[in-house]
Amino acid sequence: MKNLYGIDIWSDNNFIIKGSSVNINYKNQPSLLEITEAIRDKGYRGPLLLRFPHLIKKQISTLYREFNRAREEFNYKGEFSAVFPLKVNQFPNFINSLVEVSREYNYGLEAGSKAELIIAITHTPLGSPITVNGFKDKEMIALCFIATAMGHNITVTIEGLGELETIIEVSREFNIDSKNLIIPKIGIRIRLHSSGIGIWAKSGGYSSKFGLTSTEILEAYELLKKSNLLDRLLMIHFHIGSQMGEIAPLKKALREAGNIYAELKKRGASALNAINIGGGLAIEYSQHSSTKELNYSLKEFANDVIFLMKEIAKSKKIDEPNIFTESGRFIASSHAVLIAPVLELFSSEYHEKSLRLKDKNPPLIKELYDLWTSINSSNAREYLHDSLDHLDSLLTLFDLGYIDLEDRSNTEILVNLIIKKSIILLGSNDTNELQRLQSRIQEKYLVNFSAFQSLPDFWGLGQNFPIMPIDKLDIKPTNPATLWDITCDSDGEIGFNRDRPLYLHNIDLNSDEYFLAFFLTGAYQEVLGMKHNLFTHPTEVVVKFNEDGEYELDNLIEAQNLIDVLDDMDYNKNLIDKQLKYMIEESKLLSKSKKRDFLGKLYLYLSENSYLKTIQANREDINDYSI
Repeated sequence: MKNLYGIDIWSDNNFIIKGSSVNINYKNQPSLLEITEAIRDKGYRGPLLLRFPHLIKKQISTLYREFNRAREEFNYKGEFSAVFPLKVNQFPNFINSLVEVSREYNYGLEAGSKAELIIAITHTPLGSPITVNGFKDKEMIALCFIATAMGHNITVTIEGLGELETIIEVSREFNIDSKNLIIPKIGIRIRLHSSGIGIWAKSGGYSSKFGLTSTEILEAYELLKKSNLLDRLLMIHFHIGSQMGEIAPLKKALREAGNIYAELKKRGASALNAINIGGGLAIEYSQHSSTKELNYSLKEFANDVIFLMKEIAKSKKIDEPNIFTESGRFIASSHAVLIAPVLELFSSEYHEKSLRLKDKNPPLIKELYDLWTSINSSNAREYLHDSLDHLDSLLTLFDLGYIDLEDRSNTEILVNLIIKKSIILLGSNDTNELQRLQSRIQEKYLVNFSAFQSLPDFWGLGQNFPIMPIDKLDIKPTNPATLWDITCDSDGEIGFNRDRPLYLHNIDLNSDEYFLAFFLTGAYQEVLGMKHNLFTHPTEVVVKFNEDGEYELDNLIEAQNLIDVLDDMDYNKNLIDKQLKYMIEESKLLSKSKKRDFLGKLYLYLSENSYLKTIQANREDINDYSI
């Protein structure tokens, strides 16, 4: 039976399995293996990050379609708008694709820093919304005034009364009055009693980092009124956390925020017309139905937002507010896939070919061999238990000095083989015992990537990502798998998990390549990735489709080479270059001709990135280094 790796749970039909490979379910449906090999044929090695702009467009269009459907269904008078929070992914290959595919939706950007604000100003089409969140100083607020003067539709969300006072100060310094449209729109972030759920629950609630309390909201209202800026207050904003797996906390927050909005409208904030519900719209990361993270659909999400806002507006006798969302994870996650080659299997010694049986073996080892050669479905459980008993006895004999290291090696191999065969034979009658034993026979796959660079949320938060091989899917995988990255850090490991088991194929890497794909990595992973061990961003490429349905590789950005990485760390690369050259030229171990050869090789290697090419060195390569 094939292993589908939960593709029907997490992929939203973006990827499908065709024959032996995982394919993109779009246009001519090319396989990920075909695309990977096309890039590697150009000479690029190491991990690859593939970006699919059509998946960005799919998410944006789905978001707008569902909210506009709900507006029509409930006869909702307010408009729907959305912005993308740049903190989720600021990389230009993503942002440029996002802007290109979203023009028809009047989709905007959200900035949380000065640098992000510059991206938003230079990439958002005039008229599309820009929201500015996070803590702001006078310079950042002044930049918002300048963006407004350029014609941008920009809203500054104040996180505290001090920011509102700064807005008033900047407006005076720019010598503009409240009727001048150069003053940006103003939003107030409210600190709700309602909290979120899960890892990011602290984004909401009274102890949250951002937002104004009820008392501060009233003070802000009075200050706006006193400064003749009340007509610039157009939005209230809240956010209760990223990746909301359950819908109930959002519904509670909507009621609370809706009533605060209504109270401000009734108090006299007549220009106020929008509620920004922040982000939090979740996606499904799980590959197993028993560990699904999401308990609602986008349809339910949109229905709840529109229905609750309509009910509050009706009961408070106010106009229905415009709705804004800042759902970045939902938009960005699916568009990126990390492809990384497996370099080595570290449990490969547990194979029959590795046995070192003697002409005369200890009786218990002979019995283990007999168990291994005669095990079948009818006796598998009994033989499994016998082998485990023998293992304990033989290890005790080794500790007492009665058997040697070869005997111990044979013991470990034979018991491992018996466990593996038993699990296969008893697979239809799985038990907790068999699940526990899988950790004894797991294979360690050394994968050419850095978890700290490409999957920081796994390392930092325990977030799981869908993982699967991109080929050989017509063959049932039997190896319980642990993944090791190439950093020299024991945390760089995705261990075998009984609740989320990953099974991979038994591959002879001397004759075949084996690639793993990590899905849903487009949100946060790149921007949070760290240069642990100085491994840098993988080589990335944008995969587009032409009118004929064929894919095209665009905007390829190679991973940084060694010298550029050191330059980023503020090393003097010119000094390093001179030092390396000097040390070779002054070497007393090399002939003059070899110095030239070694210098050429050195500069070749310095032009490469830190990711590994291969583990196995062949004999010809070794001979090249003779001196």
